Amino acid sequence: MNKRDKYYYPAILSYEEGEEISVVFPDLKVATSGLDDDDALNCARELLDITILGMEDDGIKLPEPTSLKEISLKKNERAILVNVYMPSLRLAHKNKAISKTVTLPSWLDALAKERGFNFSQVLQESLKKNWVYEFTKAK
Repeated sequence: MNKRDKYYYPAILSYEEGEEISVVFPDLKVATSGLDDDDALNCARELLDITILGMEDDGIKLPEPTSLKEISLKKNERAILVNVYMPSLRLAHKNKAISKTVTLPSWLDALAKERGFNFSQVLQESLKKNWVYEFTKAK
């Protein structure tokens, strides 16, 4: 299977009064929803990420995306093109450890060593916490 770095798939957003915005990827037969346009787009990207990653891992051939102009819409719908960038997702999925050099003030290094901090663990926890925060703060 030929894996690409970027994928673009159309999604149909459906609007119903008093309900979340429905997001459907007709080519992939998956759906999600969001509270508003921003949340719906974030959820759509996350769903597209995990769907493509799962299909790649399972060796399933990805369908060709339908052109936006070929999608039939109802009055309460609109079509958007959602894109994902796969290299960072693939790396996160593999979870391979790499070495990084970090520069700290000497007083902070001494204090952390005195208190027995594991620098790698603290950095990983902080990055994960901030990454999760960035992707969930809109919710």
